[in-house]
Amino acid sequence: MKWTKFKVKTVTEAEDIVISTLYDIGLEGAQIEDKVPLTALEKEQMFVDILPEGPEDDGVAYLSFFVEEREDGSLEVQGERTDAETVLEKVKQELEELRQFCDIGEGTVTVDETEDIDWINNWKQYFHQFYIDDILVIPSWEEKKEEDEGRMVLHIDPGTAFGTGMHETTQLCIRQLRKFVTPETTLLDVGTGSGILAILALMFGAGHAVGTDLDPCAVEAVAQNCEANGITPEQFELLIGNIITDREIQDRVGYECYDIVAANILAEVLVPLTPVIVNQLKKGGIYITSGIIDDREQTVVEAVKAAGLEVLEVTYQGEWVSVTARKP
Repeated sequence: MKWTKFKVKTVTEAEDIVISTLYDIGLEGAQIEDKVPLTALEKEQMFVDILPEGPEDDGVAYLSFFVEEREDGSLEVQGERTDAETVLEKVKQELEELRQFCDIGEGTVTVDETEDIDWINNWKQYFHQFYIDDILVIPSWEEKKEEDEGRMVLHIDPGTAFGTGMHETTQLCIRQLRKFVTPETTLLDVGTGSGILAILALMFGAGHAVGTDLDPCAVEAVAQNCEANGITPEQFELLIGNIITDREIQDRVGYECYDIVAANILAEVLVPLTPVIVNQLKKGGIYITSGIIDDREQTVVEAVKAAGLEVLEVTYQGEWVSVTARKP
């Protein structure tokens, strides 16, 4: 399937009005590229593989819109057949009208043709097999090498929304899980994403795992990764919802029934999560956190202690920190 992409160069302040205006003329699938820092809500909903600092916001935004091409090369917008030149002229006309009463910046438009693989699967070229200590992490589109025979293998296809296990925060959690998982372990993985931590805990010998995530896309990602690693639905249960604020999710997860709770999130989320998650831990249960940039270490340590937990260990990789604690 081919698409024609119309890419508008504008300013961040005009993103919403440009998107709304071009949606009104029938364009779809707005893709936003800018350097605006994440909001608190966006950070709360992004659980893994977060870079500590992005580039400085320069006020520039690129907005891409996609129109599906028909077999004869024509386009269809709002049920009417048209062509790229006509759509381009309409886009330019709308932008010029907007320019009369608001700053839209440069307002230039480029037109390109793309296929699904270019903007849905193109990220795969950057993800190759790698090692976490003695564990081989490998995607479905690569083959295991002969020298890796006998090594523990994690088959993982993260999809476009979730992490791969390559990030330092995930590796910190994996090493801590390996220290504490036993055959009797029941694990809760908060912000499970593609299910890496829970799946590896089960591979390490844990008896059962429950994961929670805000993103419904986690359902398919977890199902695919469980199947790839021989994990059955009975071993790993996934719940979609916010365990911090949703009492129903808290009830479904259960209270004082987990030997280990893992949370590879950001410090801003760990602070409100910790006093909630204490209720899910068994007495003597282990709380493994990561996703903490080094200058937020003390913030998380204080939140852990304030919740009545005993800090057992603080570990480091790069500029990231993991705090492991125990419920008395």
